[in-house]
Amino acid sequence: MQYHIFPVDKHLLLSLGLVLLMFALGGFFYESLPDKVASHWNASGEVDGYMDKGWFLYSIPAMTAVLLAFFLLIPGIDPLRRNIAKFRGEYNRFILVFNLFMLYIFCATIALNLGYKFDMGSAILPAVGGLIIYAGFLMEKSKRNWFIGVRTPWTLSSDAVWDKTNRLGGRVFRACGLIMVLGAFLPGPLAYLAVAPLLVSALGLVAYSYMEYRKLGETK
Repeated sequence: MQYHIFPVDKHLLLSLGLVLLMFALGGFFYESLPDKVASHWNASGEVDGYMDKGWFLYSIPAMTAVLLAFFLLIPGIDPLRRNIAKFRGEYNRFILVFNLFMLYIFCATIALNLGYKFDMGSAILPAVGGLIIYAGFLMEKSKRNWFIGVRTPWTLSSDAVWDKTNRLGGRVFRACGLIMVLGAFLPGPLAYLAVAPLLVSALGLVAYSYMEYRKLGETK
């Protein structure tokens, strides 16, 4: 069976369109922005980093383009690419969601530097949560591979352990993403506490995959 690294897919075409849109927006807003633009915020929502506007307006779209190229290469370079082909539709949709996420962050940063007043942390956290939620859907559909999903020595050694761990991981990630979305309504630095469940869950999934692998060994 032949596998195509760059299949004709509407989600990938839309993803490419979003990257081109980011470059176009960079050119459109170049003259409207100050020479130095706010590019980083601390936990209190205060600006603590600036960047030359030209570097910002073109480096972010360029980085998104490089990431898109990497996402497209993964199905062709993974030793288990036959498994990726089994959930390629979900994977391509995740790429589109990721590019929408990057466009949102890019536009939010431009808006703030144009003088619109809003809390950047509260604006970004729901977007991150939404990305995590969709990552959860992708994990549940994923099959054993080296790039996508919960990859531990034990999941990579067993299809059964992979499936059980990533099904659980998908549900956990969706719950953590929802917590992040709701965390945007918490005041100030407290909003960042919404990230903690994701960090704890990631460690828990590693332990879960090990225990499931041990169970599998004991039943053989």
